[in-house]
Amino acid sequence: MKTWGNAALALTAAAVLALTTGCGQEKGGQSLGGAPAGAANPAGASADSGYDPGGYASGGYGSGAEGSAAAASPAGQLVAADTKQLGKVLTDSKGFTLYRFDKDSANPPRATCEGDCVTAWPVVSAAGAKPPAGVDPSLLGEVTRADGTKQLTVDGWPMYRYAKDARPGDVNGQGVGGTWFAAAPDGKKAAPAGNAEEEGGGEDSGTVPGGLAIREDPKLGDIVVDSRGMTVYRFKKDSAWPMKTACVGPCLKKWPVVAPADKNETKGITLKGFVTFNRPDGIKQQTIDCWPLYTFAGDEEPGDTNGQGVGGTWYAVSPEGKLVGAPK
Repeated sequence: MKTWGNAALALTAAAVLALTTGCGQEKGGQSLGGAPAGAANPAGASADSGYDPGGYASGGYGSGAEGSAAAASPAGQLVAADTKQLGKVLTDSKGFTLYRFDKDSANPPRATCEGDCVTAWPVVSAAGAKPPAGVDPSLLGEVTRADGTKQLTVDGWPMYRYAKDARPGDVNGQGVGGTWFAAAPDGKKAAPAGNAEEEGGGEDSGTVPGGLAIREDPKLGDIVVDSRGMTVYRFKKDSAWPMKTACVGPCLKKWPVVAPADKNETKGITLKGFVTFNRPDGIKQQTIDCWPLYTFAGDEEPGDTNGQGVGGTWYAVSPEGKLVGAPK
C-alpha cells in the first residue's frame, strides 16, 4: 500500500507539472500580463440584418441607400491597430480605418454628414460593436440619425469609414478637407506616429506594445493578426508538445516570429497556451495553444494573406489557434 501511495503521489505531481509547464518547454513557458480585459457591452442591438460581408471592402459603400445611412455596416470587434503614419488608429473587424468629422459634435453626440456625404463617408452601425482590448466599454455608444439609423459613437464622436480606403490599413481619409481624421481607439484624433514610446511593454515584461487581435477576412473568415494588423501564421512542421520550431536561420527572414504580445490587450483569442516560446536560437516568440506564431515577409500591408497555403505548410491562424483552410 505504501508503494502504491508513493506511485499515486508521483503521478499527481507529474500531472501538476504538466499543467504548469503547459507547452512542454524544458523551462516552461511564461504567461505574459494579467487577466484578459473584461467583456464588452455592445453598443446597441446585436442583430446583423442587412450586413454584407463583402460590403465596403469591395467598394459596396452605401449601395442602394443613396443619400442615407440605411446600408450602414456593423463594425464588429473593433481593433486598436498600429500604423506607421498615425500610430494607433481604430479599425473595424476587417481592418478598415474608422474616422470622425470635425463638423459633428460629441457633447451632445450629433452627426451632420448627410446626403452625398454619406456616399463618400459610409456610416458605421452601432449594432454589435465591441471595444478593443484595453478600451473602456463605456466609451462606445450610439446616436440616432435623421433616418433612424443607429450610428456608432466613440467618446461621443460618430464613426465613419472612407470610400477611398480600398484595403485594410489604408488611411486615405486622414485630413481630407481639413475636417476628417482617423479616430484613435479612445475616440480622439489619431496622433502622428513617433511619440509612442514603449507602452504596454518594455524590458521588464518582454512584450511589445499591443496584443493580438481578430480580423474578419472576406475569404478566410476570422483570423489572428498582430498589433500592426498583419496576418499571423503557423507552420505545420512545428510542434506544440513538446514546443519546437522547424523554422530557423534563413527561414526566419521570410517568416519573422511574432514577438511576445500583451495578454491584457489580446481579446477574443484563446488564451490557452498563450505563452512565450524561448527558442533555441535565443529569440522569444509568441504562441497560441503552444503553437509558435509567425508573420510573412511577403505581406506588405494589413489585410494581405500572401502566406496562406505556401508550400502546403503555412496557414493563417483561427482565434482558437487552429490552421485556417488547411487540408484535412
